[in-house]
Amino acid sequence: MGMDMTDLPDFALPLLAAVLAGGLIGFEREWRGRAAGFRTHILVCLASALLMEAAVSQGMWRFAPLAETEIVSDPTRMAHGVLTGIGFLCAGVIFRAGFSIHGLTTAASLWITSAIGLLFGAGLFALGATGTVLTAVILVVLRLIDMKLPKKSVVDAEVVWRRADPEAEGRIEAALAGLDRARRADRFELVDRGDSMRRSFRLKLDGEAGLKALATRLQAVEGVTGYRLDPRDD
Repeated sequence: MGMDMTDLPDFALPLLAAVLAGGLIGFEREWRGRAAGFRTHILVCLASALLMEAAVSQGMWRFAPLAETEIVSDPTRMAHGVLTGIGFLCAGVIFRAGFSIHGLTTAASLWITSAIGLLFGAGLFALGATGTVLTAVILVVLRLIDMKLPKKSVVDAEVVWRRADPEAEGRIEAALAGLDRARRADRFELVDRGDSMRRSFRLKLDGEAGLKALATRLQAVEGVTGYRLDPRDD
């Protein structure tokens, strides 16, 4: 027995719920300026719901079982496949800039959006709605609370100075010590065909004010030819 147009109303509610859930979560990512935003999250949630609905409706597919046989389906296999496939999409939004890893929160939001779509596709509306609300709270409300709390920002800093000026490194360390005595050096590099030295530090600063103060101090250090400050923000 096949699937026909009269079956569409039964599928409409799960798909609509998936679109709304994906849109709600994606809106927060779009508002934050992330690459995977509004449309991406909607498509992920909708695709997951469509595939799960297809899996739980295998008895309506257009195939004829053998005589005296019974069809036994396992929709969880579809869920495993969907979540595995979403893992590749999540990997695409994670990137490295210097020593910082960005995109982990967006990857996690895509993964849970897919899981929510699977729940709606399976007809578990209460669980899917609960997951959507909790995800929105985590992404929006906790973010707003986090912004109000006094905190330290972790910054990856790369500083370049002329190799011919051996005292420049000491001046750089002195400038950094005034902002973060617990700084940690990650690595040294010889760059510009051996004419310059580049050293990387990991610092904890007092938000944007500390970042601006660090930039001002590095500009004033004699011998510094360049620097890059990469604050971590997922």
